[in-house]
Amino acid sequence: MSFDSTCRRLAEQFPEDFASWLLGRPVTLTTLDPTELSLEPIRADSLILLRDDREILHIEFQTDPKIEIPMRMADYRLRIYRKFPDHTIHQVVIYLRETNSPRVFQDFFEIPGLYAEYRVIRIWEVPIQALLSAPGLLPFAALGRTTDPVQALRDSVRAMGLIPDAQQHEALGAAYILSGLRLGIEMISQIIRRDVMQESVTYQAILEEGRQEGRQEGRQDERKSIAIDLLREGVSIELVVKVSHLSIKEVDQLRAENGL
Repeated sequence: MSFDSTCRRLAEQFPEDFASWLLGRPVTLTTLDPTELSLEPIRADSLILLRDDREILHIEFQTDPKIEIPMRMADYRLRIYRKFPDHTIHQVVIYLRETNSPRVFQDFFEIPGLYAEYRVIRIWEVPIQALLSAPGLLPFAALGRTTDPVQALRDSVRAMGLIPDAQQHEALGAAYILSGLRLGIEMISQIIRRDVMQESVTYQAILEEGRQEGRQEGRQDERKSIAIDLLREGVSIELVVKVSHLSIKEVDQLRAENGL
C-alpha cells in the first residue's frame, strides 16, 4: 500500500486543514500541479504543492527517511522560486513511521555556496489532540504521540462520523491504510469495517494500484518462465533477451540460478 500517496490525496482533499496545521493560520490554498515546476521527470506521489496569491506550501510525505530528501527539498525550492519569485515558500517534510534514524532530524541541505532549510515533522511526536482538531488530520491520529494508538484510532473514527459523508468515506479509507504503520490489520478492521471502504476513492485507488503491481509482477514472472524455457533449449542469450524482453543481466541471473 502506498502510504505517501494516501497522504497526498488527503492534502488535496483537505487543503485548508493542512494549511492551518502547518502555517498556523487559516489560508485558502489550491493545488498546484508539480509538473509546472518540472525540468526533468518529477516524483509526485509523495509531494503536494498548495498555493494562494502570496504563499506556496510544499509538503513531502515520507514513510521512511531517504538520503536524497535534503537535496530534493533544495531542488524544489529553486524550482518553485523560479516559477513564483514573489511568493513566500514554506517547505515541510512529514515522516510517518517512527524511527531513530538521524535522517529524520535533518532539516537543511548544504553544499559549498548553497544552504537551504525546511521544516521537519515527525508524526509520532505530534500530540493526539492536534491531529483530532481537523477532519483532514484525523486519519493520522493512530500515528501521533500516544501510549494507546488503538484508542486514538477509535477517537478519530468517532470524530469522522461527524463530517460530511463524502469526506467521511475518504478520511476512513485513509485512516484504514495509514494506521497500518502502527497497528495490525485485524485490530484496524475491528474499528473500521471493510465494507465502509467501498465508498472511499482513496482506498479504491490503493487497491487498483496493488492490482496493477500484481499484473506487472505476473507479466514479469511470465517473461522469466519463457526465458528459462528458451535457455534450456540452448537458445542464445541475445535471442532470449529479444523474445522475453528481459535485460541481459536478468537473463544471466536466471541462467545462474537454474544452472543453465
